[in-house]
Amino acid sequence: MEYLWATLIILLLLVSQAVNIFGGPANWIALGLVALWKWLYPESMGWGFVGVLAAMAVVGEVLEFVLQTWGAKRYGASSKGNIGGIVGAIVGAIFGAPFLFGIGAILGALVGAYVGCLVFELPGKSMPEARHAALGAFWGKAFGFTVKFSLGAAMVVLSIPRVWP
Repeated sequence: MEYLWATLIILLLLVSQAVNIFGGPANWIALGLVALWKWLYPESMGWGFVGVLAAMAVVGEVLEFVLQTWGAKRYGASSKGNIGGIVGAIVGAIFGAPFLFGIGAILGALVGAYVGCLVFELPGKSMPEARHAALGAFWGKAFGFTVKFSLGAAMVVLSIPRVWP
């Protein structure tokens, strides 16, 4: 029976990472699944391992936000432009989610980061300057998402041997 539950948890861990595509809390879902396994089978891993995974999930969230902000700042965005990029990414992910089997959420977040930053930068900057800042928000969001997704994948890869009996 343990093999059946382990297979189910591993499949759920793998599927959980698809939630990243929708901009959802995939890494937190994976952490919850591993913590559940630890609770059900205490000898399979230590709480220190679960703590490391929790730290990875936190780092992923923080880096996603920080890298978008850093990218926009590096390309000349103001604080208002950064706020616009963050709000735009959230709105874009929400509106893009129904398209392309959920992949639209990623594209929506990227386009939203660009458009949000551009709109908030235009009152005080020329169009070329605002576009340049918006490009930074776009690339920062893309890099932040990639790092968060990569950390989630690492969490899953590290967890599978601990879950399998």
